Amino acid sequence: MRRLGLPLGRVPDEALLAGMATGDPEIALAFVRRFQRMVFGIAIAVVGDPQLAEDIAQQAFERAWRHGQVYDSRRGSVRTWLGSITHNLAIDAVRARRATPVSPEDLDDLLGLVTRTPEEWALADDAAARTRAAVADLPPEQARAVVMAGIYGMTARQVSEYEGIPLGTAKTRIRAAMGKLRTVLEPERADHD
Repeated sequence: MRRLGLPLGRVPDEALLAGMATGDPEIALAFVRRFQRMVFGIAIAVVGDPQLAEDIAQQAFERAWRHGQVYDSRRGSVRTWLGSITHNLAIDAVRARRATPVSPEDLDDLLGLVTRTPEEWALADDAAARTRAAVADLPPEQARAVVMAGIYGMTARQVSEYEGIPLGTAKTRIRAAMGKLRTVLEPERADHD
């Protein structure tokens, strides 16, 4: 396991990066082992999901292997270069996972749509249809509150502020809506178990 007369653990970072281009599995393994904690640490710090962080780390090492020839030591160390690759991949992953929900102002229009659209027929999801129908049967203020909490992930305080109602009222609307939905959906769920 010696390259250039040195144990791989003591080979400079630049030499390991250049050696990865040769396709030598021992050099690639030494490179990954040297930087794996740093790369995973950056990825997990940005995305907060261990499985996604592992995927990002793998992509970072793959990118380093494919683009190692463009590394320029005058612009920074291999550690900095690899850290930048990892950070950029992690930011891209966060942006890709970010949902673009419908604006709460459009909730009234959406809640009024209880007829099945072609997309709904294509999905043919009875549970989703029952849930949509159950939400449509709620009083409008409860439906808005439960959708804001359940779909948008708003807290009761955020619902209260957005709707311009007291916090207790927002909590009551969410709790009442959830109770009614449970009453309607639980018996159907029990029938399918």
